[in-house]
Amino acid sequence: MTNRFSKPRAIPEPLASCGGAGRAMMLEMVLIQMQARGESAERAREIGQLAFMQWLGALPGGCDYAAAARAALTRIATSPAPGPALATFRALLAASLDAPARPLDLRLPSPCRRGGTRARRLSL
Repeated sequence: MTNRFSKPRAIPEPLASCGGAGRAMMLEMVLIQMQARGESAERAREIGQLAFMQWLGALPGGCDYAAAARAALTRIATSPAPGPALATFRALLAASLDAPARPLDLRLPSPCRRGGTRARRLSL
């Protein structure tokens, strides 16, 4: 996670009509989580895919997906911290809006030890 604080942002109109402020806050939370340090490009890809799945799972059932995805892409365009995880998230959003629809390559990360407490201490 990160210790950065950011100013509150206005809720884009399409996002506001798709579940209210809670959906905008979920997108902000997903963007903050993607700022976590990734050790490798593969880990950054995993974080981007997990963020997309988290964002997708938080959308309400009756929501206009295309409008929510376009609003998320608009919000990401103003993100101050671009990175490989954010690029993966952006690519998945863009691919989900492409026509004709096609399956996205979404995989859960393979379970592995990442160092635990010792690795976190060494990273500080």
